[in-house]
Amino acid sequence: MEYKKNDIVTITIEDIGNDGEGIGKIDGYTLFVKDAVIGDVVKARITKCKKNYGYARVEKVETPSSFRVEPKCMYYQKCGGCQIQAMSYERQLNYKQDKIRNNLLRIGSFTEEQMDAVMEPIVGMEEPWHYRNKAQFPVGYDREGNLVTGFYAGRTHDIIANTDCALGAPENKLILEAVLSYMRKNQVTAYREQNGEGLVRHVLIRTGFRSGEIMVCLVVNGKKLPAEERLVEKLRGINIAGFGESGQNKRITSISLSVNMDKTNVIMGKEIRVLWGSRCIQDTLCGLTFSISPLSFYQVNPRQTEKLYGLALEYADLTGKETVWDLYCGIGTISLCMAKKARQVYGVEVVPQAIEDAVENARINQISNVEFYEGKAEDVLPAFYERAGREEEVKSNLGESEDDGAGDKLHPDVIVVDPPRKGCDEKCLETMLRMRPERIVYVSCDSATLARDLKVLCEGGYELRKVRGVDQFGGTVHVEVAVLLCRADT
Repeated sequence: MEYKKNDIVTITIEDIGNDGEGIGKIDGYTLFVKDAVIGDVVKARITKCKKNYGYARVEKVETPSSFRVEPKCMYYQKCGGCQIQAMSYERQLNYKQDKIRNNLLRIGSFTEEQMDAVMEPIVGMEEPWHYRNKAQFPVGYDREGNLVTGFYAGRTHDIIANTDCALGAPENKLILEAVLSYMRKNQVTAYREQNGEGLVRHVLIRTGFRSGEIMVCLVVNGKKLPAEERLVEKLRGINIAGFGESGQNKRITSISLSVNMDKTNVIMGKEIRVLWGSRCIQDTLCGLTFSISPLSFYQVNPRQTEKLYGLALEYADLTGKETVWDLYCGIGTISLCMAKKARQVYGVEVVPQAIEDAVENARINQISNVEFYEGKAEDVLPAFYERAGREEEVKSNLGESEDDGAGDKLHPDVIVVDPPRKGCDEKCLETMLRMRPERIVYVSCDSATLARDLKVLCEGGYELRKVRGVDQFGGTVHVEVAVLLCRADT
């Protein structure tokens, strides 16, 4: 039978896709069904047809799966944030474990026997709600012209008005309502993407889960806002309940503006102007204190991040004698964790502000055995390798034996990589292979690009020893992975 758009079909969901969609077949025709849970029998409306497969959305759940649960958020089907919120948390963890394994099998070309030998059980959350310490809320208008903030509907820039996300910190609701109240009372406009007019584009909120310190940063299409002192007064007047894990009251300690006047989908501007309080907030992770600016990359789920970094430290197997390179180091979180147990650590990061923060974080924690380099890992590492290699050759030819540390940099004991979703650059991988560290610890937020890179590293002389997922994003399809590679000749 030939199917077409808007056909209604009854289908049993037998599998889960990479984006969390249910997968089923009807008369041999495969359908990817949004919001369906494995084990469901649903009535689905076909939204798009290809020759051998199509897409559909749930119209009605005829027989719910044993894995189906009542979603906590009424907007989960519209919002693009929580693709699998209707799935029990235990089944979510199984799905993510299988996702990692299948990507390593299919893309990395590893065998079932290898996966059985190296894969460890995924590390789940004790509480898979209100785990995000950071959220960026777009500000705009609904169809009636009312000022709203919330999240974009999936695959659109239409804002779903929701100030109370089940994944974010509870105080976000009070802060967003205060910002909207200030805007209404002072006739402050929201940004309109269609014509580039209007002022407020986004509201960034960050909470230090340990410290209780809260940052509020408005991203604006201009240099300033009307009556900025009223915004500060409104925000400072919020009575925020609760405590940080250190026992300190939760309180706003930083209010700032991020100037972004470009017509772009990039949220944050490069210029930050403090309206009140400090430029940064501080928080504690893995026993270290970190200074976090509006532009800093800082893991959004600190409780699970401690577990993830604990695995990275375990895999690095440091004794105090090792030299470590930490690529894509951000504000130095992994670098400083490694520095506590290594002889020397070198961090590389492309974002200048992050490097400034990393240096400051080393100072705050009184850690001196770490150096940071600004630039792309794929540029810094090869350039350094070539330069250090030439210097080593010259000294060898001259018969100089004095150790200035260049050899350790050139041939580190451990390289740690924590790249963005696109994975490591090819030049970076090539240089890692040339530097031949004993161990490579790969922390990944995308198991597909991880699998691609592991294939290159294993073909270049490394063996896969350990793989373990860490769930940092309950309700979503995303999962972090920690991997240990060891040189095959050691």
